[in-house]
Amino acid sequence: MVQAVILAGGKGTRLVERLQGRPKPLVQVDGVPLLERQIEALARYGVDDFVVLVNHAADQIQAFFNDRQFGFKVKLIDDGEPRGTAGAILACLDDLADRFLVVYGDTLFNIDVDCMLAAHEASGCDISLLLHPNDHPADSDLVELDESSRVVAFHGYPHPEGADLRNLVNAAFYVIDKKALLPWRDFAVPSDFGKNLFPAMLAANTRINGYVSFEYIKDLGTPKRLDKAEAHLRNGVVERSSRKHPQKAIFIDRDGTLNVLRDYIRHPDELILLPGAAKAVREFNDGEYRVVVVTNQPVIARGECTVEGLRRIHDRLESRLGAEGAFVDGLYYCPHHPDAGFPGEVAELKFACDCRKPATGMILKAIDDLNISASQSWMIGDSTADVLVAERAGLRSVLVATGEGGVDGKYAVIPNFRCRDIQEAAEFILQTYPGLVDQASALLRAIRPGDLVFMGGRIDKARSLSAEVIKAELRAQGIRAHILSIDQWLAAQRQSTVGSADPVNAVWGALGDWLNGKTTQLEMPSADVSPNPLSPSISVTQSDVLIVESVMAPRPEWREYQRFRSVYVEAAECDRGACDSELLKSQGFTDPEAVLALNQQYGHELDVSKSAAEYVLNGNLSCDAK
Repeated sequence: MVQAVILAGGKGTRLVERLQGRPKPLVQVDGVPLLERQIEALARYGVDDFVVLVNHAADQIQAFFNDRQFGFKVKLIDDGEPRGTAGAILACLDDLADRFLVVYGDTLFNIDVDCMLAAHEASGCDISLLLHPNDHPADSDLVELDESSRVVAFHGYPHPEGADLRNLVNAAFYVIDKKALLPWRDFAVPSDFGKNLFPAMLAANTRINGYVSFEYIKDLGTPKRLDKAEAHLRNGVVERSSRKHPQKAIFIDRDGTLNVLRDYIRHPDELILLPGAAKAVREFNDGEYRVVVVTNQPVIARGECTVEGLRRIHDRLESRLGAEGAFVDGLYYCPHHPDAGFPGEVAELKFACDCRKPATGMILKAIDDLNISASQSWMIGDSTADVLVAERAGLRSVLVATGEGGVDGKYAVIPNFRCRDIQEAAEFILQTYPGLVDQASALLRAIRPGDLVFMGGRIDKARSLSAEVIKAELRAQGIRAHILSIDQWLAAQRQSTVGSADPVNAVWGALGDWLNGKTTQLEMPSADVSPNPLSPSISVTQSDVLIVESVMAPRPEWREYQRFRSVYVEAAECDRGACDSELLKSQGFTDPEAVLALNQQYGHELDVSKSAAEYVLNGNLSCDAK
């Protein structure tokens, strides 16, 4: 048996216009009494013993249960004079099980009770509180945890001016072992759990666990909150928030992506959010993405910052985000560093670990903790380590131009997408990307393993971006896909005049083994003119999809390949000739006559490519690919 105690004695003064004479627990939530929704949500996890503490309009709640045959053990207890949430529970301890849940009668929730009970058992604590971040921590009661998730302090509102506190709010959903409450039977009433009893118990060394969860729980104490919860029910937000459903996530690097890059941050005062960072996180929150910060912090191993010091830095981060209505669902850091020789270093942390990016340890732990679907998720960062960890973990990657801007040159990787900053990345992920996926839906349904997809179009970011979106969506379906750019081959030659080499035929020749069903290793040439250009290679198997993109039209023999599909991407709005000329110049073609000749040649190639295309995509896009 699992027992739940529902505090159902409230009058609902602020909801009087919606109650129509009913007690607050019976308020209609999209046509169903809230109390009924609570019981059904708990019953899904085996709760079959309910103690309902009533007061105001108790006869109506009794009638509610008389009219319904739930098949559960239900006991109503009238707690008499108002005692507060804690006082009401303490007064009926003799009727309660050795372990029970406490549920407030004005909350709508979708919580995996099994998971919370398992975490409570593993914690070894007497009480577990469901905690979550919110978009207004400055005027909320906050809970402070240590590294093992034990509660160490309660911070009631209002907070001291300038206080940096972790954004963890008491969600008013508890697991309590009765033995912990027995010594507190005579506690003063009326008393509230969060404001009175729990702080007193903590001061007396009671073991209280903080169970941090992204799951849905909202109080419906005002008409505005009720309306919002009903909207969430209707559009599926409540259902999708269940831990049982794989979640989509945005993994974000910290330094250089969220905040200004300034060597290492060793003190909270050194952390300054980048412009637009909080707005971007808030938009991800609103878009139902779990936001997870993953950051290498070798300052711990180097002895330049303590774990406690890093916690205060991250409290500053959460406070600054919270001040703008944004929050993170998880924050993971790696304290290790593989190199020795720093004064004051911590020897036991000086080793090559499996969590320091580009190793995937932090990503995989978050995936496990939050039930994240990698194929629906993204990594945003400013370094090649961020790009590589995304590739290894199966995430889509966005490289931002802030911080290191990807010029660290440590790893030979190419990001899926590039954006100016995290704000542009949010716009791309939430708006541009879904729009392009939608218009490419017919193509995506048609592609099968082993297909050769030719994507034609101008030398324009729209075509390359479209190719990356197709690749990402195929990988989300479990189909390995690779992109080969003929234009990169062409630019790598650094021609000053129109050369005799035909890059289309050169690529066709290089693909001979793959076209005949063999695995092929392809070196990826690069037009990158930086001192350390990245030129990765790819291994293409016969079950992979190969996306070849080029301004050059496919040759007739290409179309003879039975798995050939042809796509044309309309260029983004701009002066076509000027766009092509600037891109050609940036890729090493500096002779004006050569640029003019190439533009003329490309015009013919584009006409051929478009006329032969099975699919045409529109490319008015705002974020770069590759």
